[in-house]
Amino acid sequence: MKQPNIGFFTEENSIETVKSRHKDCDNPRLKKIMDVMIEKIHEAVKEIEPTQDEWMEAIKFLTAVGHKSDDWRQEYILLSDVMGVSMLVDAINNRKPEGASESTVLGPFHLADAPEREMGENICLDQKGSQVLVKGRVLDTEGTPIKDAKIDVWQANDDGFYDVQQKGIQPDFNLRGVFRTGEDGKYWFRAVKPVHYSIPDDGPVGDLTRALGRHAWRPAHLHYILSADGFETLVTHIFDPKDPYIESDAVFGVKASLLCEYQKINDPERAEELNFKNPFLISEHDFILVRKS
Repeated sequence: MKQPNIGFFTEENSIETVKSRHKDCDNPRLKKIMDVMIEKIHEAVKEIEPTQDEWMEAIKFLTAVGHKSDDWRQEYILLSDVMGVSMLVDAINNRKPEGASESTVLGPFHLADAPEREMGENICLDQKGSQVLVKGRVLDTEGTPIKDAKIDVWQANDDGFYDVQQKGIQPDFNLRGVFRTGEDGKYWFRAVKPVHYSIPDDGPVGDLTRALGRHAWRPAHLHYILSADGFETLVTHIFDPKDPYIESDAVFGVKASLLCEYQKINDPERAEELNFKNPFLISEHDFILVRKS
């Protein structure tokens, strides 16, 4: 027999009253989600006790977030990012065994059709920035090299912008490339040292962060997607530990295991081999992938 609704709403029974309306939902996962959301929202409202004007300001803020969102700009994802929710969802869905490389958020500027490049190619096409040799290995959790691992890498340029943000200014596919490891699992390519940059702060989310006394900066990083047959795909960044925003990333994407130093190299002969000016930088980091269960 179906249970009756709780018909009359009071401040004290608000949670039970609202939840009773969807007690017959035939989607158990949806019902659980809505039960928890209603509980937490009502608990927050009861603790905060917003005025009618404050609640209307909240509605106006969410409306503005929606108006700012389109096919190019997703202000709701940005809101999720700055509240740490995007990173929390990523962490829950990417729990790894000890020793495996950790994930972080994808970010909005990945391109699925970046060109495949020969190992060692230079992905910097605009000739801006401090030249860096990026290298390392792709291994499994036992330390065995992974052959034919796909490494999809991208970064902002020396001005702090991705190529898709500066169409007609940067060359297409600037600072992007796809590489594949050989038998030894090694990878190496030429790039430039990434710089910190601001998330979009010209909308309601930017207004909110300023009102909270927060900055909008992301510390310098390289983006990676690593995949190989039989292994879980890894989406991650590698960060410059000396960046001034390394401990205050606007979207909470930094993890201790994702830090990698840039070493200054003074070697004219090696610089000439790389077609670099001397001195140059090296960044070396190994990625550890997890086998699919």
